[in-house]
Amino acid sequence: MSDTSPHVIAVQDLSVSIGREGDRIVDGLDFAIERGGMLALVGESGSGKTMAARAILNLLPHPLEMVPDSSISLNGTELVGATPSLLRSVRGAQIGMIFQEPMVSLNPSMTIGRQMAEGLRLHQGLSDSEIRDRSLAMLERIQIKDPVRCLAAYPHEFSGGMRQRIMIASVMLLRPKLLIADEPTTALDTLVQRDVLDLMVELTQENETAVLLISHDLGMVSHYVRDVVVMLKGKAVERGRSLDVLKAPQHEYTRRLVDALPQRHAGGARSQARVEPLLDVRGVVVEYPGRSTLMRRGEPKRAVDGVDISVGRGETLALVGASGSGKTTLGRAIVGLTPTTSGEIRFRGTAIDLARRAQPELRSDIQIIFQDPYSSLDPRQRVGDIVGEPLRLDRALSRKERADRVDEVFREVGLGPEFLRRFPHQLSGGQRQRVAIARAIVRRPAFVVADEPVSALDMTVQKQILELIRDLQRRYSFACLFVSHDLGAVEQVADRVAVMENGKIVEIGFRDDIFDRPKHAYTRRLLEAAMLLDRSFGRTAPVEGQEPAA
Repeated sequence: MSDTSPHVIAVQDLSVSIGREGDRIVDGLDFAIERGGMLALVGESGSGKTMAARAILNLLPHPLEMVPDSSISLNGTELVGATPSLLRSVRGAQIGMIFQEPMVSLNPSMTIGRQMAEGLRLHQGLSDSEIRDRSLAMLERIQIKDPVRCLAAYPHEFSGGMRQRIMIASVMLLRPKLLIADEPTTALDTLVQRDVLDLMVELTQENETAVLLISHDLGMVSHYVRDVVVMLKGKAVERGRSLDVLKAPQHEYTRRLVDALPQRHAGGARSQARVEPLLDVRGVVVEYPGRSTLMRRGEPKRAVDGVDISVGRGETLALVGASGSGKTTLGRAIVGLTPTTSGEIRFRGTAIDLARRAQPELRSDIQIIFQDPYSSLDPRQRVGDIVGEPLRLDRALSRKERADRVDEVFREVGLGPEFLRRFPHQLSGGQRQRVAIARAIVRRPAFVVADEPVSALDMTVQKQILELIRDLQRRYSFACLFVSHDLGAVEQVADRVAVMENGKIVEIGFRDDIFDRPKHAYTRRLLEAAMLLDRSFGRTAPVEGQEPAA
């Protein structure tokens, strides 16, 4: 293979079409990455960035195919039109790919050790003992606590962050010349996201690997990547240094992406001194039974450990923390989906137990917006029926009044009447989240738990959903417990913030106090890892080799 090219990868006039004569998903894309360099393709879902990356590996799904005039050169060797044997020798050994969802890309029926060994056995012909030694060394390198046990374990036994670390380790074992990372931190909490990205950068710098990062998050990209290409409908609409693009975007679409970056709204200092709490949680404990064996009963796991919080009418209290901190469990306990072990939940001054059927009227007053609307919406029902279903319990409404209410709430969440008869799979992620919000507010509740409502959504869609929640809250004055690991989203919507670690509230206060004057070390760690940008971009940490923005 020729090594005369100054670039590890050089892509020229890359085009991908639906069939030979169909619409172009990628249209005339050009970029190049030198040894040890990093470049990011940025854009919303459907912009073509992932298909461009998959084209490099010739892994396009049917019926997509590359236009023959495209050129993809790896160290001077043309990959467009390459033979299957050449492509097999390139994939993994010279070009590694970290996919967006490690639980999907890791084989659930194979141990971690077998999956890590595959590439080494195929491309380097090492013995079993050499493969084991290299795998253990790499697992230690990525700070897996028990590498020997990890080799014998299966993917489902690890958290999302650990699975992503293992995926990176498996790819980097082969020391590829080019690493393609497709949304490698989507839906991970801020601490894990920072750890995963730092690990990826560290391993690639050690091997002088070129990196192509695929992302929809310009803010995150600016912290790690010097050069960026912004894609819209398959075309590159802007390119340049990441901080230059953030500070002075030239294209209207890039300006929309920058405008969607988190920024603090006015407020966040609402006094609760004169307002009786709508919801009052006192000493709540939630325990899950431990794993028991034939001879021994396992110790219970305490997910929520004596939590005290209160939320006033019309207030948004954000509950933040890393994955596993107990924040989602607490939210589910409040709406009665998870039984409490001890403690008390009072609503409008009355103790409640929503897990029992004795207080069904409270269920319409306390609602939840789930994290993943695709799994929480019945795929067999039309979305109009899904949203209207809670109204069937309201005997005071006639059939016409129920239909009118559904039409009204669809308009309120920005969906036209044409959406009423669609099924969930016919909607985009943002549209499905709007349906989930409509279902939660159709009974005009007094309290709403929003569980990671913008996780994994594009930045512009995320902004729309957050603004929608705030607008509906102003209109109907419902209180909101906003559960999130995304501190940028929290900064936009919260009045007060409660920080959870290991099932306990370690800090609680007004939003501006928490963000600007954190007291607890864990809160400071979360904020340092969050990669937040202010509107002057003064807090942006420039990547190596790039001058700070003025």
